Amino acid sequence: MDPLIRLLQANSNRSHSELAQALAITEEEVTARIIQAEKEGAILGYHAVVDRQKADNRNVTALIEMRITPEVEGGFDRLARRIAMFDQVQDCFLMSGGYDLAVTVEGKDLLDVATFVSNKLARLGGVLSTATHFQLKSYKLGGFLVNPGEDEDRLPVTP
Repeated sequence: MDPLIRLLQANSNRSHSELAQALAITEEEVTARIIQAEKEGAILGYHAVVDRQKADNRNVTALIEMRITPEVEGGFDRLARRIAMFDQVQDCFLMSGGYDLAVTVEGKDLLDVATFVSNKLARLGGVLSTATHFQLKSYKLGGFLVNPGEDEDRLPVTP
């Protein structure tokens, strides 16, 4: 992977000056390379990795395993792209193993997610089955530990 993209992926909030210094190139070269990477679609966007509990985000996240029927001409791509277009869908991946797609969905509560799955996803032509798993707690997000050292004050458990 391009070292500039690796640095941006670790912390997209770094200034072009900091990036230039880290890579031993000019700020102008950093700017040009970022613009080119965005234009080519290598960089899709930027976002903060947020601890939802500390940010008081009470939305619910679910991982949905989906089995779908591949189309003769397009395989899984057309239906997967259609699923990815829903606003509730945060991530959509083609998977190997027991199911075809892994879809991450966010909603305001359990009922909101359940309604989306039953009224939208499960009704799409080509969807064979869904299995919904609700996220209970985050330990690591986007490569960052959530609340590192939180358990260090606990006494060890002994038999």
